[in-house]
Amino acid sequence: MDFGFTAGDEAFRAEARAWLVAHADGTHDRRTWERTLGKAGWIGIGWARDGYGNRTATLTQQVAWAEEYASSGAPARSGHIGENLLAPTLLAHGTDEQKARFLPPIAAGEELWCQGYSEPDAGSDLAGVRTAAEREGTEYRVTGQKIWTSLAHEADWCFVLARTEAGSHRHHGLSFLLVPMDQPGRIEVRPIRQLTGTSEFNEVFFDGARARAEHVVGGEGGGWKVAMSLLGFERGVSTLAQQIGFAQELGQVVRAAVATGAVADPVVRERLVRQWAELRVMRWNALRTLGRSGDAGAPSVAKLLWGGWHQRLGELAMLVRGAEATVGPRHWSAAEPYELDALQHLFLFSRADTIYGGSDQVQRTIIAERVLGLPREPKGVV
Repeated sequence: MDFGFTAGDEAFRAEARAWLVAHADGTHDRRTWERTLGKAGWIGIGWARDGYGNRTATLTQQVAWAEEYASSGAPARSGHIGENLLAPTLLAHGTDEQKARFLPPIAAGEELWCQGYSEPDAGSDLAGVRTAAEREGTEYRVTGQKIWTSLAHEADWCFVLARTEAGSHRHHGLSFLLVPMDQPGRIEVRPIRQLTGTSEFNEVFFDGARARAEHVVGGEGGGWKVAMSLLGFERGVSTLAQQIGFAQELGQVVRAAVATGAVADPVVRERLVRQWAELRVMRWNALRTLGRSGDAGAPSVAKLLWGGWHQRLGELAMLVRGAEATVGPRHWSAAEPYELDALQHLFLFSRADTIYGGSDQVQRTIIAERVLGLPREPKGVV
């Protein structure tokens, strides 16, 4: 199987690399950086054929851009939820009016998005959401709580999976609403402090927040189909860019093993080689499945592969560091309890890799039932 890129792809890659070298100097705040990307035409590079994006790019060129971005050390994206999740969902399920209203500001880097899916009692079991949206004339009144909402503190909009049919159960009666975040008194965002000491995630409370009726994607009651479609896009081109970051982290772990002498242990060497080989397999699998439709198990296989791999890498990072891994570079203080180095952050953050984005148990169930055709698990069995 040929996993190479064409000469045109490599020319596109060279253009992307040159632009990133010239502009990704780390002097921009996150929102200004999104506008810089948009002005240069680097957001939504795959949408041009639909009339909403920036420059035209093939699927393999989108991969080249994502890989170059990940390799460049450019700032972390705050617009990726809108670009990589909402935008392809609107292209697949949105009305012409919804596309015209929301895609251009995403492509320009002007409007940032967050995802309102998980709730305290509905994480991996997304069909259990309780957030309700009641129709009141030309608007919906949204009430409920979402949790683990990445970048909600920066977002202008949130796409919310809510129950629009009172008394409905499971995946019935759900709708996909586009909700503006600038509603003081109706929306409250509370940061969640993590093991790493950072707060990428948030709780979001909706207390009668308003969403316009024309901003329901896929029609009232069609939310489950739209939500599942969006989760499929989550495993797209960005997976390959993610693997560039993984390769960089693996390089850090290898260098740490050399520095501490842990590499002399044949068991450690075997684990390092295994991590490298598995990362190559993940890349080949991602390239093989990229652009294929109708493969119900591919997203779940990809999540199982990288979640476990990344978690094992974090554990290996601590192993090769030895006792030093338990000591922070800064003494404890009330203002800043601790500061982690890169490998310590890797270990602590990766503990959640097999849970968020769909737990391993859920992914295995999807593969078993939808791909292998095994009997469904009896309801009520613990």
